[in-house]
Amino acid sequence: MGQFKQGESGNPSGRPKGIPNKNSEKIREAIQRFLAGNLKRLQSDFDSLKSPAQRLQFFERLLKFVVPPPQNELERLDDESLDRLIEKLKNDRLKP
Repeated sequence: MGQFKQGESGNPSGRPKGIPNKNSEKIREAIQRFLAGNLKRLQSDFDSLKSPAQRLQFFERLLKFVVPPPQNELERLDDESLDRLIEKLKNDRLKP
């Protein structure tokens, strides 16, 4: 079992929940600049691929650096909003 309670960490003054990691954002931006600066070469490499599966795999691997992954609607809610949602669901369930 972990040393800390759920929702707590050993660094209470650390990065707040929901705030993006600055290093991750810088890396993402650097990759986007790299891709933008090498479009001709990337297009040539893409065109040289023989099968549709290879082209799709190439595209998919690049896409994850440019488009953020989808988030579940619940992951976007803060703790207060989640608590209100839970209470509403409880109340709705108790109504006849």
